Amino acid sequence: MANLTRWEPFHEVVSLRDAMDRLFDESFLKPFGDGSSFGYQWPSVDLTETADEIIAKVSLPGMKPEDVKISLTGDVLNISGEFSSESEKSEEKGVTYHLREHRYGSFSRALTLPTAVQGDKIKAEYENGMVTLTLPKAEEARPKTVNIKVKK
Repeated sequence: MANLTRWEPFHEVVSLRDAMDRLFDESFLKPFGDGSSFGYQWPSVDLTETADEIIAKVSLPGMKPEDVKISLTGDVLNISGEFSSESEKSEEKGVTYHLREHRYGSFSRALTLPTAVQGDKIKAEYENGMVTLTLPKAEEARPKTVNIKVKK
């Protein structure tokens, strides 16, 4: 049996308006980019939330942990660093690139966290190019359970 979907005529208009807003925002307000390209942010981040903590997984392949700077200001998590190119490291002469897709240079990414966290208890682990940040939620942001007593 087929599912029927109700047609909403203004849905396409809103989508077109959003696309035009993005076009003008990226063309005039940020002409040199902000680390994004067609909605893609770099480095890639997964941000998840449990009842007790927020977990951020940042993909930084080939980067050394000491070259990454992570800071928390209020509810904004800042991740920055710099990739240096292999040609700068080895200073090879006479090398011609036919394809170069790896990004080099400095990067910065600011993430607004969905809830307050305990900044002094943040843990960071680095394994195989992936930085995993565990940010414990502030006590006031954790869900509370209340037991209800039933009177007979």
